[in-house]
Amino acid sequence: MPGSAATQSGVLACFASDPASSRGRRHPEPEAPTRSAFQRDRDRVIHSTAFRRLVYKTQVFLNHEGDLFRTRLTHSLEVAQLGRSIARSLQLNEDLVEAIALAHDLGHTPFGHAGQDALDASVRQCHSGPRWGDADGWGFEHNLQSLRVVDELEERYPAFDGLNLCFETREGILKHCSRANAQRLELQEPDGVAARFLRGGSPSLEAQLCNLADEIAYNAHDIDDGVRSGLLTMEQLEEVELFDHYRRQALTAHPTLAGRRLLFESIRLMLSDQVYDVIATTRARIAAAGVDGPDAVRASPSLVAFSDDMRESSRTLKTFLFRNLYRHPQVMETTDRARRVVADLFDRYLNAPGELPEAHGRRHHLPRAVADYIAGMTDRFAIREHERLFGAVLFP
Repeated sequence: MPGSAATQSGVLACFASDPASSRGRRHPEPEAPTRSAFQRDRDRVIHSTAFRRLVYKTQVFLNHEGDLFRTRLTHSLEVAQLGRSIARSLQLNEDLVEAIALAHDLGHTPFGHAGQDALDASVRQCHSGPRWGDADGWGFEHNLQSLRVVDELEERYPAFDGLNLCFETREGILKHCSRANAQRLELQEPDGVAARFLRGGSPSLEAQLCNLADEIAYNAHDIDDGVRSGLLTMEQLEEVELFDHYRRQALTAHPTLAGRRLLFESIRLMLSDQVYDVIATTRARIAAAGVDGPDAVRASPSLVAFSDDMRESSRTLKTFLFRNLYRHPQVMETTDRARRVVADLFDRYLNAPGELPEAHGRRHHLPRAVADYIAGMTDRFAIREHERLFGAVLFP
């Protein structure tokens, strides 16, 4: 039956999101004859322009630094895989989890968090007033930008802007939101996807799951990419209790294991244990909360979680990666140049809007138009644009 819970493997739990009970789309559309509403959302994300761009957007290492490093695209696929695996065990809606996971980074800038920070700083430096409107304090949030991509910026359909996704998918995409931006969204869409940031409460269990799957994925693949890059060593990782536990477990089962196979097996064991931990902990929290439907989930504190011990171990691993990988001098040198590219491009487009594509240059709120344009760039396009406009080769 179109839109029914029976369109995925297994049976949904009472607290899962049922597409037949979706809060719907902003622009009403007839149901698809062969796909549920959440399957349709996933398909729309996959076919979007923004999704294709993710293949050339940085995760930690710039796209041109190596063919095997993760990109925003491969990261999103890994989040979707982990999310679906956990969702199936918890009897949540796998299609909704996948749609959220594949869309959660659509609004990310080129150059990863360095690009986001630079764009945020540039937007905030715009002076408020009659020329720019309320640009001060607007800032740039990549979660909000992902929502803008699916609500407004994609141009694929004759009757509406954006992808016209379901409320539940959009709710999951907006993982974080400042109060100021939540208030703006609430004015545009009363009791909409930003309401929980103003009134409290939680998103669906599927959205909560994507949030945690995101963390599990990037911790694991950043270990892999860090070692592949030569910036992390197995000896350093032995200092991290969480990783070393699984390294020793791998060696107990395979005493001669070494090199990349030892790394891969250690990461595999760590991922599996984290998945099992989330499943067990979440089941217990759901039972204790006694939630009997999606509305009860939204009225409860977050229920998808690690156990206390795994949460602490994961936090220690994140701290290690921050100090030894994300703040490694070689990574910092690259991110400093990336920030310069984004800041230079923002200033140039703001002061010479003729350099923008015509559709962006004629928009009323120029700083937002510039931010939208830069956020949509891939790493390599931003680098080429900077070279074209400034003649400087920052990334030989």
